[in-house]
Amino acid sequence: MRAGMLRVLTLATLFPDGFRPTFGGFVERQTRELAALPGVEVEVVAPVGLPVRPLSLHPHYSGLRRLPGRETRNGLAVHRPRYRVWPGAGKAGRARAMAEALLPVLRDIRRRFPFDLIDAEFFWPDGPAAMHLAEALGVPFSIKARGSDITFWGTRPPIAAQIAAAAEAAGGLLSVSAALRRDMIALGLPGEKIRIHYTGIDLDRFRPDAKTALGVEGPALITVGNLIPRKGQNLALAALALIPEATLFLVGGGPDRGRLEALARTAGVASRVRFLGIQPHDAMPGLLAAADVLVLPTASEGLANVWVEALACGTPVVTSDVGGAREAIDRPEAGRLVPREPAAIAAAVRELLAAPADPAAVRAAAERFSWTRNAAELRDHLASLLRQK
Repeated sequence: MRAGMLRVLTLATLFPDGFRPTFGGFVERQTRELAALPGVEVEVVAPVGLPVRPLSLHPHYSGLRRLPGRETRNGLAVHRPRYRVWPGAGKAGRARAMAEALLPVLRDIRRRFPFDLIDAEFFWPDGPAAMHLAEALGVPFSIKARGSDITFWGTRPPIAAQIAAAAEAAGGLLSVSAALRRDMIALGLPGEKIRIHYTGIDLDRFRPDAKTALGVEGPALITVGNLIPRKGQNLALAALALIPEATLFLVGGGPDRGRLEALARTAGVASRVRFLGIQPHDAMPGLLAAADVLVLPTASEGLANVWVEALACGTPVVTSDVGGAREAIDRPEAGRLVPREPAAIAAAVRELLAAPADPAAVRAAAERFSWTRNAAELRDHLASLLRQK
């Protein structure tokens, strides 16, 4: 490392692009904040997994095929090398396949940009891939745990074995919450290496007065996340049936939309449900500030960014007692932690609607989350890996 300079190669399979502009926006923001610090230079490798031909010619992959191999996005140099995946099979080999495809790309990058280390943004498949790449290139590496990469993939052999090996080989590890750190230790990952690294929030954008007109009468509830079973939108719909005066807005896309639309009809709440689809991140402050309660009955999280974003907008949260929920919902004004049961969800929502907290008191729970702090802590963590050499 040149004196006073830290050069970082960020490896992230979840990173926004022209086809998926909201895909991992929090990773991009973290990386941009890190790159903006004096004495830090960053380039990003965001691998694109595609199956072999002719499967890759399927319309499902058309947007990914058209992505440029390299671009400058919001001031960051982003490389998008392709690697082979096998849909529905071969998941355990994904990290190795990624590393093999990326090694010549990283060697080429390093001739021009002599990065000091690799910062992997997820434990699977980024972490084990970073382990193979770092060993081949003779650089240290770090891995960040965010949630399902530990709670889901970390319990599935032989992927769990690869995650454990990468954790042992890494110079340092990060976790988005203390709760997720405990989960990592319970899986046998080395606790002495794990540093808690909270997300950031743009408090100038996410604020109570950012409201968008929702065009409904009565209380407005919102749930935000991919439409997949783990997020629990079905439970939010079932709870809505017990809150007849409320309207529920669902933000997000995914394979469960058809099932959820059918469930809304069956539950008799379809007229009080709005499927908004995937929304640009710029729209989220207005939507969250306009809602009376964020409802997220999720089965697992590390520390959901949307919890913090809602709180910053003065909107209390009803969510499951999972992951870092207690670290975000840390006071009565911030919301309620409830079982994943419609009656419990509805009761918590009704309690918050009956006695609304001062938005400023809700927002206070989010004020300790900062992108400035996030970037400084990440820089210090990565620099500490180089001092171990």
